[in-house]
Amino acid sequence: MKCVCCNKNLSDFEATRRHAITNDFLDMCKSCLSEVQRLSPLATKDRIDLDHEGEDYDEPVAIDDDDHPWSNVKNIVEDEQAL
Repeated sequence: MKCVCCNKNLSDFEATRRHAITNDFLDMCKSCLSEVQRLSPLATKDRIDLDHEGEDYDEPVAIDDDDHPWSNVKNIVEDEQAL
């Protein structure tokens, strides 16, 4: 599996990273994902058990925080599920 941005081979940890809301695979290396998150917060689901490189990784963005820009998105999703 390769990074969709830079074409670098992905580690198992990077290849299994998913978007926290859509559950789609991100297919981005750590460097490219860091650049994306620098411009716009991106909530992710990570398989910490696959991070064998001992590298620091970005903590998943907590969308439960009312001050977070995605907190409204979470409420919309919950409202739609209640219908």
